Amino acid sequence: MILLLDTSTPICKLTLIDGDTRIDDEWQADRTLASGLLGYLKEQLEELDKTLHDISAIGVFEGPGSFTGLRIGLTVLNTIADSQGIPIVGGRGDTWQMDTLTALKEGRNDQIVMPFYGSEAHITTPRK
Repeated sequence: MILLLDTSTPICKLTLIDGDTRIDDEWQADRTLASGLLGYLKEQLEELDKTLHDISAIGVFEGPGSFTGLRIGLTVLNTIADSQGIPIVGGRGDTWQMDTLTALKEGRNDQIVMPFYGSEAHITTPRK
């Protein structure tokens, strides 16, 4: 099963591909992405009688987008890929899903995907 994930906006977009079956889902994560992403992934997999161990490859949207959303999503997926020894590939733009699927089919493995913000991060200064 291939997992595709985009956490660049408050709406987390998930695609699971298992053979000819493709499931697309969205989750309004907002500020619960860090605490809920792993549970959300497990829940979606359970609906297919699958677990994280059934994931054979990962494609991820690497940006640009939300600074925090990208960091959280990429950290979770990089960790899953590393711990299970499966390939992970990042992509950008409107065709990122097709591009990552093609790269995975060709045997590419980025091993770790870093976020692409498109510009310098806008970090607010503390108020105190």
